[in-house]
Amino acid sequence: MTPASLSDTAPPLRLGTRASLLATTQSGHVADALRAATGREVELVPITTAGDVLTGPLAQLGGTGVFVAALREALLRGECDLVVHSMKDLPTADVEGLRIGAVPPRAPVRDVLCARDGRALDDLPEGAVIGSGSPRRVAQLLRRRPDLQVRGIRGNVDTRLRKVDEGEYDAVVLAEAGLTRIGRTARITDRFEVDDWPTSAGQGALAVEVQTGSAVAEAVAMITDPDAEVTSLWERAVLRRLEAGCAAPVGISAVRGSTHGGLHAQVALIAEVYALDGARCVRIEHSVAHADLADAAGRDAAAAEVVTALMDAGAGALADLGPRAAGDGR
Repeated sequence: MTPASLSDTAPPLRLGTRASLLATTQSGHVADALRAATGREVELVPITTAGDVLTGPLAQLGGTGVFVAALREALLRGECDLVVHSMKDLPTADVEGLRIGAVPPRAPVRDVLCARDGRALDDLPEGAVIGSGSPRRVAQLLRRRPDLQVRGIRGNVDTRLRKVDEGEYDAVVLAEAGLTRIGRTARITDRFEVDDWPTSAGQGALAVEVQTGSAVAEAVAMITDPDAEVTSLWERAVLRRLEAGCAAPVGISAVRGSTHGGLHAQVALIAEVYALDGARCVRIEHSVAHADLADAAGRDAAAAEVVTALMDAGAGALADLGPRAAGDGR
């Protein structure tokens, strides 16, 4: 059989997704990419997660992992063939029987401000109220503007933007990737470059998860973007070695350099650990050849160097971190 005839006879790929606008939009992009790459039909399977129905601060509900568990359980039960996560929501610990099968092209990784009256961060009035549920963003905001009142916020993108419009908050900080994917970039009033404001590990990237040994793994792998895979998975390797989750004030951003092409390109990573009040920060910059980050062992070795440098510089005194010993293989 030819590949075309195989795609005609193969059943549709079942893609598990959260039902929110952002999640279904992201999953729709993945579905389109899979259709184009494989010729197979893809159907979305909506799945409700605990993070979609529970209220309260995200960190107190178990962190971003509350959005992931139900998707993974459905995948393990065979209710779908693959699931799509926002990479930054995906806990770094391995789950037996599952693996990341693809990392599609990455969206913009920056954090952005959405404020009333088109204001940038430095233009906000003294004591302005900013909405953010991320300890990292809280620390970064207070580091730039100690006078701000940063308050927790929950809800989807449109809910958060509405709270700004209604005057409950003067501004909110969001991921540019999410606003880009759902067509809300007109609401952005300030963008924070990663050189000065590193983001969550994996921000802007999607993780397509499959069962280990799955028959669809080869098809799913066809939509991987090598640069997105290398940068986001190196960031996750650093976060994993720090044993830092969404409740830790840690920013990690890796960017592929443009000075050399192909496998000789360098990938530069910035990692910052903050005191929760933003008063102190430890920063490390580290560059590695793209080719040296092509597999998990290379990324882990490079991550170990970053974490050692962070801890030697005093990061452990600023946040609750517990780096694993180098080479433990986990």
